Amino acid sequence: MLGSLSEADDALQEAWLRVDRADTGEVENLGGWLTTVVARVCLNMLRARGNRREDPLDGFDGRGSDPVPERGSVNAAGAGVDPEQEALMADSVGLALLVVLDTLAPAERLAFVLHDMFAVPFDQIAPMIEKTPAATRQLASRARRRVKGGSPLPAADLTRQRRVVDAFLAATRGGDFDALVTLLHPDVVLRADRWVVPSPEPIVVSGAQTVAEGAMAAMQRARSTGPALVNGAVGLAMAPLGRLFLVLRFTMADDLITAIEVIAEPDRLRDLDLGVLDEDEWTNSGGR
Repeated sequence: MLGSLSEADDALQEAWLRVDRADTGEVENLGGWLTTVVARVCLNMLRARGNRREDPLDGFDGRGSDPVPERGSVNAAGAGVDPEQEALMADSVGLALLVVLDTLAPAERLAFVLHDMFAVPFDQIAPMIEKTPAATRQLASRARRRVKGGSPLPAADLTRQRRVVDAFLAATRGGDFDALVTLLHPDVVLRADRWVVPSPEPIVVSGAQTVAEGAMAAMQRARSTGPALVNGAVGLAMAPLGRLFLVLRFTMADDLITAIEVIAEPDRLRDLDLGVLDEDEWTNSGGR
């Protein structure tokens, strides 16, 4: 629902405080009542989220910037968040799914997650978001279309793109510089918008060696990066703590990457059509 272990902890703590203050003696369906309480807490947290991008991003800029602290690395209770656990959570749920969910309106996200992943009936979800069951069904349906995404490319082309992008991500995560260079065209060009570092002007670098060096600087952040469908093609989405920070779009020829576009500007991110590459991540998480 929230895409972050630390925020999930905060939500459960808030729900527990509400339960502790409530009279549950006459509650007939305690499980359903608790689901409603937690869902409403999550809904409030989603609605309260602002577009806060106060931290610059390191890596993928072709220059190897110094690392910066992960935003949100301490939860509301002051406890440190283990990045490894956050990465495992993203892998288990499907990072692409988390990224797409983060583009949904709070009510859409709640309706989709509760119904498609936990089989909660629409007539039970409707009161949580103050909608009719019919309107709630429409919200979930709209969210489902966003999650599935779509591509004008044949499946074979997507498979080839996915193979190259997966290899790019594996080489970056593993710090395998030579393997990364073999995936890049000698004259590859990387363009990053002003929000990536940030910088006064967009960044443009070229050459396989230079681009690979920039990618190596993002080795740690690559753990929070995963494949996603970006405007109908295979790309990468970086989402520390389940929040979309930037997207990498690739241009390929003969299974080599000829161009990389790094997008971090909020307005541009909102304009992207993001989706999961297939239903594997969704169905493995319980989607129907």
